[in-house]
Amino acid sequence: MVLTGDARHAEEIVQDVLVRACEQWDRIGEMALPAAYVRRMVVNEFLSLKRRWARIVPFDPIRHDAERPDHAAEHAERDAVVAELAKLPRRQRAVLALRYYDGRSDDQIAEILGCTPGTVRGYASRALATLRIEIREPTVSTLPEESQVERS
Repeated sequence: MVLTGDARHAEEIVQDVLVRACEQWDRIGEMALPAAYVRRMVVNEFLSLKRRWARIVPFDPIRHDAERPDHAAEHAERDAVVAELAKLPRRQRAVLALRYYDGRSDDQIAEILGCTPGTVRGYASRALATLRIEIREPTVSTLPEESQVERS
């Protein structure tokens, strides 16, 4: 969910990967770490630009269940973090998700992403710097120009 920013999209990715893993389980099950292999399949599916968009079914995002209480305050911070993560490039987002949400080391992340640990640290550094800039930037209100004020 952290990678995609959308629970339904995340479920779809995991479902696609698990279907493929089941089809190949005779081979995958014999590996030393089959769970790690399947996790890498999930990350690779997320990073892939060749998603099969034709299989995504549009849904109505409006919920019509008015009797449920509003839990917005409970989820506001999580949603804000997910929204900020969604602004990052896919590999940077994947590094942060694997590091902070999945508890992986740089070496493990590098193995999953197929790169070096130094590259992982670079992605993490740039991602965190971007997030710091986004969080610290004050919103600037547009004030009328001085010449416009003098005319009125």
